Amino acid sequence: MKLKGFEVTRLVRSMALATTAGVFALAAPAQAADTLKLGALGVMSGPFAGWGGVMCQTFKSRAGMWNDDGGVKIGDKTYQIEVVCVDDKGDPKGAQTGAEKLISEGIKYIQGPNTDSTAESAKTVMEANKTINMPYAFSKSLYTPPASQSILGMVASYQVGPVIYKWLMDNKGTKKIAFLSENNADPINQRNEGSAAAKALGLEVVSDQETYETGTTDFFPVLTKVIGTAPDHIVLSGVNPSDVGPLIKAARELGFEGTMSTETGQDPKAIFEVAGEAANGFIVAGGASTEAIRSDFMVKFIERYTKDWGEWNDVAGLFVYGPEIMVQTLQAVGPSALDDTEAFKAALDGFSGTNPFLKDGGTLRYVGRKDYGQARQVSVPIVVQVVKDGAYEPLFVGELAD
Repeated sequence: MKLKGFEVTRLVRSMALATTAGVFALAAPAQAADTLKLGALGVMSGPFAGWGGVMCQTFKSRAGMWNDDGGVKIGDKTYQIEVVCVDDKGDPKGAQTGAEKLISEGIKYIQGPNTDSTAESAKTVMEANKTINMPYAFSKSLYTPPASQSILGMVASYQVGPVIYKWLMDNKGTKKIAFLSENNADPINQRNEGSAAAKALGLEVVSDQETYETGTTDFFPVLTKVIGTAPDHIVLSGVNPSDVGPLIKAARELGFEGTMSTETGQDPKAIFEVAGEAANGFIVAGGASTEAIRSDFMVKFIERYTKDWGEWNDVAGLFVYGPEIMVQTLQAVGPSALDDTEAFKAALDGFSGTNPFLKDGGTLRYVGRKDYGQARQVSVPIVVQVVKDGAYEPLFVGELAD
């Protein structure tokens, strides 16, 4: 899979083989007596396919590993996992109908959606039907009471952004910062959160109002305005996978020599294919699978994902935490949680599972009490990396405070 420009061609082609009205399914082996259906709902086509498409592929590959090992034991029964993926096309209405589609098939646990607008739209369906979902969206209203069905599957931009900015201040002498975003609700929200955090740290925000329209291919005009404010660092807030390479390349061609970053998951190979050496030094939060912390099991998962889809995508190292903690929690709670998500939610505060992806081990937990007032976030490690010749090199690794 190459997300270049974006060539989501291999991803789209592989999914198209199993497409029916926007639904992709991974069938369990015919001999399985008991099947557990789980869902994935996200943007699997268009410029954001590098998020939802990879999420779906990740869930399928992890399910394949469970099935190959004989299935997942919950209570006295062992289940083969069937993953049903629905493409919401990045459209709020598509997310709502997609959620209804999955729920109509009896699915109670869903990974996704991938953006604030689609997650907010699906939220009403999830709450009304008492369906658990794990969005990759940062709107706090998804996770704070009275909402109870959504669990954030990653580190939010407003959690990792300040960590990156502080590192830049301490290690690069950064004093002036600029924010650039697409003229879209999700990235603008991330921009506003980032700007507020930067000001709180004492950074001078020299630009945080410039935006570009969806589908822009010429970034020189907007970047000329941003660079004209003389920032030491530029944040590409909520940037989608198809824009990040062209934005970096244009900034460097305009002579910008400072640092650049984003707080959304990206594929370093795809960035490098577009921006070339100009991408070196670009800072990215996400992935959660940097080589320095990978366990042998994570290496096996990478091999499986590569076998299934032709090429590793670092964002899969983040998405795999969702299915893992979902299934481990179901195993811990037992059969009652299969039909009753209230039993699942009641276990979140005290749940402690095994993290199979980290070399030094550790636990999987639900955190988020500080930001959301309840345990509604997966304890994904904070991994901040830098692009170097089409791969990631780690800058630092941290963990979420609860």
